[in-house]
Amino acid sequence: MSTVLVVDDSSTLREMIASLLLKAGLTVLEAKDGVEAQALIQASPPDLVVLDIVMPNMNGYELCRWIKNNATTQSIPVIICSSKGEEFDRYWGMKQGADAYITKPFRPDDMISTVRQLLR
Repeated sequence: MSTVLVVDDSSTLREMIASLLLKAGLTVLEAKDGVEAQALIQASPPDLVVLDIVMPNMNGYELCRWIKNNATTQSIPVIICSSKGEEFDRYWGMKQGADAYITKPFRPDDMISTVRQLLR
């Protein structure tokens, strides 16, 4: 069973995404910001990370860069899930190493299919 780390400062969104992933048969870990996510990733690397961009302490771009520039975590797929939907935001997210970019609000089917595709 694959483990997905959901990183978002909104507890409502974290719970919504976690619930969706749990229903899809995945194990879910949650973090409220990039710093908490870093600690979880170092303790037990997940199979995939879904993260927001705008968060306190360490934003999603910084966390994505940290994951992708670290030899032990660089192969972990990262999905940025953000309300920042401009073309530049998507471009910048991919430039940081994200494997996919999903704009909020998203269709649950899109999230699940993207997660499954990246876990293959």
